[in-house]
Amino acid sequence: MTKRLEGTVALVTGASSGIGEATAAVLAEEGATVALVARRRDRLEALAERVGGAGKALVIEADISDLEQAQRAVATAVAELGRLDTLVNNAGVMLLGPIVDAPIEEWQRMVNLNVLGLLYCTHAALPHLLSAADSEPRSVADVVNVSSVAGRVARLNSGVYNATKHGVGAFSESLRQEVTTRHVRVTLIEPGATATELAFHNRPEILEGMAQQFAGTEIMQAEDIAESIRYAVTQPRRVAVNEILIRPTEQER
Repeated sequence: MTKRLEGTVALVTGASSGIGEATAAVLAEEGATVALVARRRDRLEALAERVGGAGKALVIEADISDLEQAQRAVATAVAELGRLDTLVNNAGVMLLGPIVDAPIEEWQRMVNLNVLGLLYCTHAALPHLLSAADSEPRSVADVVNVSSVAGRVARLNSGVYNATKHGVGAFSESLRQEVTTRHVRVTLIEPGATATELAFHNRPEILEGMAQQFAGTEIMQAEDIAESIRYAVTQPRRVAVNEILIRPTEQER
């Protein structure tokens, strides 16, 4: 089987679990060398060992909500691996609940990671992505921003999470218009309910409500989202997949 990303380098944030972990694995299967970025080094090292047969992997421990660490992560990937062709901005946190009397620190965590972390990594990566788009082996580069159905539909008890994901969508479209003629493609991925660690950061009463909401629904797996990312970044140079909304079949909204 031809490895469609052979000779390229991808950086995946939030690679220690869930969608990020699954995405790093499929990009390695396609031949990419993968820079794995997250805070949990032990999880990254285990993943690097697992994907090592399909492609090289570089472990980078970093909290990308911190500007200097985000910049260092991108710089380290380029210095160690020689280039950067694909950026997958996957790291994020979802802390739900009413706006009235909400813990402000939860809002800060979401804005810092879901928005600022994504902006920091994208800003640092763009010069390298533009350079890769001008060179072999593919003469195209990709930014993949993992958003959510929450970036389309505002819901009760999801106000600030909605705000961060709507912001990711707006930024993605503006960036797409800016760099698309230079062959840097921007893809927005909007998953619905997916079995990852994302929900587990919520308070117990929020988790109970979520369990009731999706009772009886067969929710998606991280690998399902990773396959949509694989599809987007392995398209021919002439094809840009700008947006993928992907939900469990039984999820109504």
